[in-house]
Amino acid sequence: MTAASHFASFVGDAHGSVHSGEGTQYNFYFQSTEQWLRDQARRRPRSVAEEDRRHLHERFVAPPGLQHARDLLESEHAVLIRGHSGSGRRAAAVMLLHELPARGGTLHELPDTSDDTTGPPLDGRDVGRGDRLLLDLSEADETRYISVQNALSDFRSSVAANGAYLVVVLPHHLGYLLRGDLRHLMAEISRPSARRVLATHLRCAGIHPSEVLLGGAELTSFLARAPLRDVAALADRINRLRMTSPADRGFPDWLKQALEEQHDQTERVAADFSAAQNGRHRALQLAIAMFHEATPDMVLYAANGLLGLLSHPPDPTPRLEQADLYAELSAVHAETGPDGRVRFTVDGYDRAVRQHFWTFLPDIRRELRDWLMRQAANPALDAAIRREAVNRFAHQALRVARPEDLAWLAQQWTASRAPAWLIPEAARALVLGLEDDHHGRFFRQRIYDWATSDDTSVHLLRVLIMVCSQTMASTHPDQALVRLHHLARRSHEGVRWEARKAMIQLSAADDRLYQLMLERLAAGVSQRSPQADLDVFRDLPDPVRLIGRRSVRHSLTACWAGLLSGTTDWPTHLRLWLEAGQTTAERDLIARVLAAACAQDTRLFGRLYRVALDWVRIRPEPGRADMASRLLLAINEAQGIHAYGRTA
Repeated sequence: MTAASHFASFVGDAHGSVHSGEGTQYNFYFQSTEQWLRDQARRRPRSVAEEDRRHLHERFVAPPGLQHARDLLESEHAVLIRGHSGSGRRAAAVMLLHELPARGGTLHELPDTSDDTTGPPLDGRDVGRGDRLLLDLSEADETRYISVQNALSDFRSSVAANGAYLVVVLPHHLGYLLRGDLRHLMAEISRPSARRVLATHLRCAGIHPSEVLLGGAELTSFLARAPLRDVAALADRINRLRMTSPADRGFPDWLKQALEEQHDQTERVAADFSAAQNGRHRALQLAIAMFHEATPDMVLYAANGLLGLLSHPPDPTPRLEQADLYAELSAVHAETGPDGRVRFTVDGYDRAVRQHFWTFLPDIRRELRDWLMRQAANPALDAAIRREAVNRFAHQALRVARPEDLAWLAQQWTASRAPAWLIPEAARALVLGLEDDHHGRFFRQRIYDWATSDDTSVHLLRVLIMVCSQTMASTHPDQALVRLHHLARRSHEGVRWEARKAMIQLSAADDRLYQLMLERLAAGVSQRSPQADLDVFRDLPDPVRLIGRRSVRHSLTACWAGLLSGTTDWPTHLRLWLEAGQTTAERDLIARVLAAACAQDTRLFGRLYRVALDWVRIRPEPGRADMASRLLLAINEAQGIHAYGRTA
């Protein structure tokens, strides 16, 4: 772990207080955070990675209208999917592309933020031969939706010319803005049978309930109103209960318990809230709801913290004449269990309390954000309780369209003076935002802004590296690469090294991303940040990867030109490149790249060849001699000197 010079120490992973010598102590939890992010990435349903698509395909129930979409995609190479929120429109779009035969291209999602390009909203350079492209506009605003439509005609031409396919998920709420010349590409899908969706998910988990068991009134009521993602979540809860319940329990018990977690107690909470004129009881309700299953002292601490933050007047009654916590818990339908943890006595009551506060007290949402920030910093708070509190806050903040609250918390929890145990919570807040269907684009843009800002804290920069490489890379790899590239240009050595490593790893298994990375390096070497981009270039593990492509050779040539003119250690890197040529074709292409890189400074031709000759003398071998010979031939041709009988 690289440490900044003014830090006493870095600890990669810890689960309690750590003392590491004199001076300021920093106990970082980056390793455990990164492991959590990897685990989350494996379960992410929005991913378009092949493994996740296969997982989705096994559980996919085709919605009405999908066949028409298939026909349009086959004949027009593009289709616009329209459907209500919760109808599974994104899953349908992914499956349309997944069903197509792979023809050498990749299946990837198009960028949905402007980033550092001033080009059109759709760039034909994002289309590769045989690519399968997804553009999710389901949460686009009016401006972006109109601009994308204006660029769609030219972009479709690039798609068709490359034998590629494009599926666009339309924003249902902006249906009136769809241009008339695009309507022939639109396919409307409807919500598939929620019962079939549930049965399919259960079958994939090895659970085969009868039609009678799936026909109960309570389940039918739930399936009639729940979005499909909640139906899938119900199946996951049933499967979890199957694995943890006693052996004598069966599907009816698992289903009953899973549905109890969904109980809507909104009306009861509203009535109780109106009846409880005591502000202290209301604060206690929210404290229990946010820190459910915490210890009594933690709940009391949180309730008092909320009262203080809202400047609630203290009770003048002497303390011993006031009710004790046991009585107060009973008054708000809560109790302390055998394990000493505080819970509401009614299933689903905690969720309804949270929803009531964020819905019907909108004027204190900022104070609720500040309250969570302070409570999370309490070192006595159990880590699991803190984690769940962040999850609950994120759900409410995103539900009421306040993504900026989560972004603000991530900044506060990674500030230089923030407790180190809040670093995982900052990552959690960003991941929950990125995974949200409605606000993911907001967080992708905010992460870009942080990655390019000089004011971003070092801790937040390191969190961004993990979030980009583990979370954003699964759904928006192009945008993840762009952000990692900016992070690789930072002045902080540790941040720069970690981002460089993550950037190279991200491009390792995807030729399209590798080519994108080379293009960005070539542009940076010649314009903006030569040294940082040259550091990434030096770390490329395979010099001959894709070197047969003209565009790749162009980027490699630009990077080599920067290396030769801007550094003095290029001979070491040159020897690695000379060694990489294992075949005649590879050696010939390497020689052409190196010779072309010297075109702007003819003095480099001789220096380059002398290093190659010294390399051959160290270990004279036929392959090395051939490499040097081809380099000399390429140098001569670059100067207009052609061997007899050979043309350029």
